[in-house]
Amino acid sequence: MKIVSYDARHGTMKLVPDDVDDLWVLYNVIRPEDTVYARTTRTIKREEEGSRPVEGKRVSMTVGLRVDKISFQSENDRLRIGGYITEAPEKYGLLGSHHTINLDLNRMLTIVKQEWPKYDLERVKRATQDRGPAIIVVALDDDEGAVALLRQHGVSAQGEVRARLPGKLESDKREGAVNQYYAALLKVLEDAWTKARGLIAIVGPGFWKETFARYVRDRRPEIGEGVSTIAMVSSGGIAGVEEALRSGVLSKVAERSRVIAETELVDKVMARLGQQGNVSYGLEGVGKAMSFGAVDELLVVDRFLREARDEERRHIEDLMREAERMGGKVSLISGEHEAGRKLMGLGGIAALLRFRVE
Repeated sequence: MKIVSYDARHGTMKLVPDDVDDLWVLYNVIRPEDTVYARTTRTIKREEEGSRPVEGKRVSMTVGLRVDKISFQSENDRLRIGGYITEAPEKYGLLGSHHTINLDLNRMLTIVKQEWPKYDLERVKRATQDRGPAIIVVALDDDEGAVALLRQHGVSAQGEVRARLPGKLESDKREGAVNQYYAALLKVLEDAWTKARGLIAIVGPGFWKETFARYVRDRRPEIGEGVSTIAMVSSGGIAGVEEALRSGVLSKVAERSRVIAETELVDKVMARLGQQGNVSYGLEGVGKAMSFGAVDELLVVDRFLREARDEERRHIEDLMREAERMGGKVSLISGEHEAGRKLMGLGGIAALLRFRVE
């Protein structure tokens, strides 16, 4: 993400997203009632000439929208921002009309808020920093294999392959089937590596991870050079990827990965719950802890905040502002990975406390 300018007095920020993680950040930073400005196209209906209708023409223009809805489309790296036009070329008479801006990568966007909360500013600032190399995870066993890309907002599955191996007594058939399995999994890995060349972690039980790593190095040395970690987990497939995240083995690959940091935070909440320690969860529990000034770190699932009704969203945002005012930290947790889903199961919000609140 590139921040072109920021005017704190008028709540205006101009920025340019340069990868799909930036679009995810904007998806969670832009909220209803914000105003955005961007270049877009709009079909302008032309008046009939005589009795013969004239088709509308798509015209490029810059518009301002009062946002009412927003959606993130990771499959085509696009953000859709819907709202009512507040500013447009006067000659088209579009004020008050509903419109959708399809924001692609490397396109300028201006966001205007009445107030930029600290947690939103920090999220945008993090997006401008070097995130380090991408992380590609391969998890395999004798049943299935999966390749996933760790994005800042969660785990993006790139493909899964079933092993379908004969029994060990059919050694001649089994060897050929294993090679077919590895070839199919390597094809998925190649596609992921082409998309996001980065560090590769291969995980799984037994010997599967080591033999597949050798297979990759023998057949695609340039990809094999990216293999930085080979580690033990109990299963293959997406379950193995999630286990690698939980166990911390991927911390060796990239300690700054946002999804790893969020997983560690939620694990801390779950551990304290198991010990009946300094933790609270749910809006009522967190609100009570806040009233005692006990909140050290507030965790909120981005989806919980985004999908809340207006009154509830204002309440959540009040808690977030109050936590910051009292010197606490606010962390937005992505709902797109396992840790975020766990936190949603606790009501979408939890707090690590300075002291226990009865």
